[in-house]
Amino acid sequence: MIKVAKSVAALIALMSPAGPVSALPLAEPTPQYHWECVPFARAVSGIQIYGDAYTWWEQAQGRYERGHTPRIGAVMAFPPHGRMELGHVATVSDIVDARTILVTHANWSPINGRRGQVERDVKVIDVSEAGDWSAVRVWYGPNDDLGGAAWPVHGFIYPKRKVMAVPRLTYANVVTWTPTQVATIQPTGRLAYLGKLLPSLASGKAKLR
Repeated sequence: MIKVAKSVAALIALMSPAGPVSALPLAEPTPQYHWECVPFARAVSGIQIYGDAYTWWEQAQGRYERGHTPRIGAVMAFPPHGRMELGHVATVSDIVDARTILVTHANWSPINGRRGQVERDVKVIDVSEAGDWSAVRVWYGPNDDLGGAAWPVHGFIYPKRKVMAVPRLTYANVVTWTPTQVATIQPTGRLAYLGKLLPSLASGKAKLR
């Protein structure tokens, strides 16, 4: 187990950028096999709202600032839509451009056939006609690309604390927790092509086992 942890740490160190860029300084919650989006968003954003994801937008009124412009550290609140009956929440981890952000969230893509996984720094694009982030497309792991559906969004809930810029990995990744709580890493998101350039990344999970 110690050797595995050191190997993962070494891999992360090798992938670290040469200089700092804007990113959310996420506190890594205690690892568990299945994460729901709400407790994970609360843990990494510091926004103390409880209850199903679809209730967060109304609950935030009068307690937290809300808006329709993404900020690092803000929680994007999704209303129920289609099969997503309880809504969804995701924390903004980077701003790419006016209509592209990265989010870190849980229980969106099934990873290795399992729900409840954590995805870090995955792409979300604004597809609303007004450019107000009222509709988005979200990175979906099984597609290895953005999902085809457009998801409605209430807006962004902003944390009370100031979020500072810190270095982050040069590629987006998915961290999945196995029943033995061993972290495995595989590339995804906007720089998924690194997996093709560095075959060792694609086989990293097998090596860890």
